[in-house]
Amino acid sequence: MKKINYRKILVAVLWIIAIAGLTSSLAFISKSEKNIIANSLNISIHNNEENLFLSENDVKEFFKERSDSLLKSRYENINIPELENALNSHPAIENAEVSADMNGEIKVDILQRTPVLRIINKSGESYYIDSQSKLMPLNDNYSARVLVATGEITEPYARRYEFSVDQIKKNKLFKEVSLLDDILDVTTYINKDSTLAQLIHQIYVNKDKELELFPAIGNHKIIFGDANNIAEKFNKLKLFYTEGLSKSDSWTKYSTINLKYKNLVVCTKK
Repeated sequence: MKKINYRKILVAVLWIIAIAGLTSSLAFISKSEKNIIANSLNISIHNNEENLFLSENDVKEFFKERSDSLLKSRYENINIPELENALNSHPAIENAEVSADMNGEIKVDILQRTPVLRIINKSGESYYIDSQSKLMPLNDNYSARVLVATGEITEPYARRYEFSVDQIKKNKLFKEVSLLDDILDVTTYINKDSTLAQLIHQIYVNKDKELELFPAIGNHKIIFGDANNIAEKFNKLKLFYTEGLSKSDSWTKYSTINLKYKNLVVCTKK
C-alpha cells in the first residue's frame, strides 16, 4: 500500500486557505472601492510648455460635453477604461491614463501631441504631422511654430488621417502618389540639426514633384530634389554656406542653389 504524504496534503490545504483568503480580501477591497466617492480631480498635462493645444479647463470641458460626472460620483459609476479611450481619441492627445486612488482622487495624466510639420496642400487645406508621424488637425487657439510645407501637395486630411506617414511610406500604392513621407523625412533631418533648424523655414513642392527649400536669410531658394541622399545634400549645403558664402554680400548673389547633383553644388546668379 502506498504511504500517504500528509505533509503534502497539509501544504496544499494551507495554499487553498491562503488563496481563498486573498480572494475574499480582494473582493472586499473591490467592493469598498466601488463605494468611494470621487472628491477631487487632478489633471496633469505634459509637453504643454512647448504646445498649448490643451489646458486643464479644456479637459474638464471635454468631460462635461460627454456628460461624464466625475466629482461626487461613486467609483462604481465611473468607467475608467472608457474615459481613457475617449481622451485618447482627442486630436491633441498622444496618450492619456486615468486612475483612481483610495482617497477619492481621480488622476488624469495626459501627454500632448507634438507637431513637427505643417502641411498646406494644393487646395489650401492645412494640417499638422506630429512626432509619431500621425496627421493631426489645426487648433483654433494655437499655431505651432514648425516647418511649413506648401506647393503641389494633393493629400487631403480626410483621406490620410487614419494612416501614419510611416504606414504610407511602407505601402507601395500610397507611396507612389504621396509625397508626405519624403517631406517628413527631410523635415526630421532638419529638426535634428540645430543649424538647419534655424536656417530652413519652408519646404515647397514644385510641379516636377521636387522639393525646394527656403532659408530664413538670403533671397534664394535651395533645389533639393527628391528625398534620397538627404545627409549628403545637407552636408554639401552647409559646406557651401561656410566656404562659398563667406562674404557679407554673397547671401544676395544667387537666386538658386542646386543640391541635386552628386558631389556638386550648382548655383545660379541673379
